[in-house]
Amino acid sequence: MTDASDDPAAPASDSEERESREQLRERVERKYDFENFGPQDMAEMTYEEWEAAFDHGSWITGRELLDRVEADLKNRVANRDVFAVLERVQQDGEGRLLAYSDEGYAVVYPDGSVEGRGTVLRDVKPSVALASMESYEVPDAPDDDVLPDPASVPEGSGELGNQLMQIIAGVHLLAGVALLVAWVALALPLVAAVAGFGFLLFGVFVFLIVANARLSDRFRSEEYRNRLRAVGIEDGERPEFLAEADLGESESPDETASSAPEAGVSPGSEDDG
Repeated sequence: MTDASDDPAAPASDSEERESREQLRERVERKYDFENFGPQDMAEMTYEEWEAAFDHGSWITGRELLDRVEADLKNRVANRDVFAVLERVQQDGEGRLLAYSDEGYAVVYPDGSVEGRGTVLRDVKPSVALASMESYEVPDAPDDDVLPDPASVPEGSGELGNQLMQIIAGVHLLAGVALLVAWVALALPLVAAVAGFGFLLFGVFVFLIVANARLSDRFRSEEYRNRLRAVGIEDGERPEFLAEADLGESESPDETASSAPEAGVSPGSEDDG
């Protein structure tokens, strides 16, 4: 029987496979922006593209992966790209990263696997994929709390813009009234009356825009405060559905700091020594 290693076609086949893989990797790098890799990109990526883009042998795992994912998610939460509370938990003697909101949760394991449900799971997966790559530079985590206290959330934003819009609306209303008065008192042409009504309508329209913007800001602020209360920012209590999932106990800051970092190895590899 001829050994496969003696087959002259085998090296050529391996070479063609490597070349095909490199071509696919180059195509994936052109197709996706890994600096802004998000859930939509992850959903579009096929299994072959995923295998070509991420080298399994260089994946970061263990506590280092959890630290990187936590830092990346803290930045995304601080930038309001993601809404979630982040906790380091212990379950079955293993450290894990828990991210949860009022609508779902995601648990990140040291080997890079993720489980959960809801929008949080969708938002966490891209951070895990990127943080497991050595080439990805994780931004420094914010020093302050990434989610504010509900009482500190302002009623709205852009107050200067609203005031400028009100001034513009007021000027148009005054101009409209002045034109109508002048049209009646000075017997100006009909075009003055038309212009006066136009200024009045525009001024009222701008005031309505400002009023709607303020109401929308107040509604969004109140909704945000309610979500912060729902995830326990005020009382420190997790949402009820997390108790049913049995996701482990929170690590204290001392436990997290004193734990030795685990070495980054590729998934499935074992020490045979």
